[in-house]
Amino acid sequence: MKILVSILLSVTILLSTEFSDFINKKNCNQIIDKSVYTVCYNYHHKGSLFVGYTLDGDLVNKGNIKKRGRFYTEKNLPKKYRSHTKDYTHSGYDRGHLASDASFDWDEKVMRKTYSMVNVIPQSPKVNRKLWIKSEKYERLVSTQLGSVNVINGVVYDENPKRIGKNQISVPKGFWKMIYNDEKDFKKCFYYNNDLDVVVKGDKLKHHQIDCGKLVKD
Repeated sequence: MKILVSILLSVTILLSTEFSDFINKKNCNQIIDKSVYTVCYNYHHKGSLFVGYTLDGDLVNKGNIKKRGRFYTEKNLPKKYRSHTKDYTHSGYDRGHLASDASFDWDEKVMRKTYSMVNVIPQSPKVNRKLWIKSEKYERLVSTQLGSVNVINGVVYDENPKRIGKNQISVPKGFWKMIYNDEKDFKKCFYYNNDLDVVVKGDKLKHHQIDCGKLVKD
């Protein structure tokens, strides 16, 4: 029995997930700590590769601050690698949050942190407003059910991506969300193509669920 327990514990350790699996010096040109979330930033794409955070189920959905913030340039980055809100103007893409503002709207100062441009990627308006938002609502729901959840959002780029704006921001080909609580043995992952012409009608969250083991860490 002791041997069996030891084997099971080993498997649990191997299957556990840490932010550092994705957000580390190997993957990131710069790691930016925004206190409520952490960013793995890529200089070449002038955008984030991963954003990780923990949601407290006792806090989400409590404040519901209606006044939203304004996007701002991240001064912790070297100037030549920064993205600006004007890069998105007339681009056809939304300023899409990775760490959702609605998941942090229990405090105005905390929510404002989600408006840093390091937390923003060019997202298809239809995907951002109709599809991705379902996964954001789901992470909040699960956090209230389990007490807390960890979330990692990942961004996938082509080798030679489309670029927008004066600062030539890379447009992702897709992005994903991992929601997990290892103590409660819960983990679900969702992937979205960054498709401008995506069909919205009939879309459900389950249509985007994928095997978490397929997500690339580097």
